[in-house]
Amino acid sequence: MTEPLLEVENLRVRFAGNRTGRDAVRGVSFRVGREKLGIVGESGSGKSQTGRALLKLTPRSAQVTATRMRFRGEDLLTASERRMREIRGRSISMILQDPKFSLNPLMKVGEQIVEAYRVHHQADQKTARERALKMLEAVHIRDAERVFSLLPHEVSGGMGQRIMIAMMLIPEPDIIIADEPTSALDVTVRRQVLSVLNELVEARDTGLILISHDLNLVASFCDRILVMYAGRVLEEIEARNLRNARHPYTRALLDSLPRLDRHVDPLHVPQRDPGWLDGPVFGPEERS
Repeated sequence: MTEPLLEVENLRVRFAGNRTGRDAVRGVSFRVGREKLGIVGESGSGKSQTGRALLKLTPRSAQVTATRMRFRGEDLLTASERRMREIRGRSISMILQDPKFSLNPLMKVGEQIVEAYRVHHQADQKTARERALKMLEAVHIRDAERVFSLLPHEVSGGMGQRIMIAMMLIPEPDIIIADEPTSALDVTVRRQVLSVLNELVEARDTGLILISHDLNLVASFCDRILVMYAGRVLEEIEARNLRNARHPYTRALLDSLPRLDRHVDPLHVPQRDPGWLDGPVFGPEERS
């Protein structure tokens, strides 16, 4: 693995309830360098809460603790809200699932990209506009001048997601957290958007955390994979070795996927084992 930019050890996210609390993330540990790390699992496994906790974007009802949560040696847990506003976007950016809910519906998309740049860089309006137009071209949007002046509802889903990528990359962050960035797109557009994201990440030598429930997509796109279940990491594995996964849960997820090379009817339904909740983590370093 490359030299880590982000180090997370024993991360926990707990939500308070009427009588008892609920742990959404339980003891998650990992490191991320200038590489592509995938986090996969079923809905409710804690993937998104893990990503949000890194930027302290969890709801007020959530309690976030960790033995270590450091970015380039800086403790994110003790960082003030003012400092976190500097880190968000400039050092760590987050691409959310659906641009319809992430872009301001009252602002032209170009102005939103300009704003994202000027928040973190001292630049006049003209310079920021030029950078925004170049960024739109970098995400393969034709006629950037025209798209710059559109409102979010005037762009397609695929174009909206490219605009979100441009908006998150223009501050030139060290790490991008992409939370299901293509879930609202069809298969063809999904591959196009991921290709653009991959091109920019590699060109800028940026670290990427890709959160998804799509095992095949993550395996073909990332370098390493964390498999989560019930708030825990059950297995850490190199993406190229995913088909050789050893944990029963990862094997069950793989067996539940449709196959083109052989007929499978019906698809396998994963069976859960209560022992997974406290069992060992399968991976390069067997942790208990």
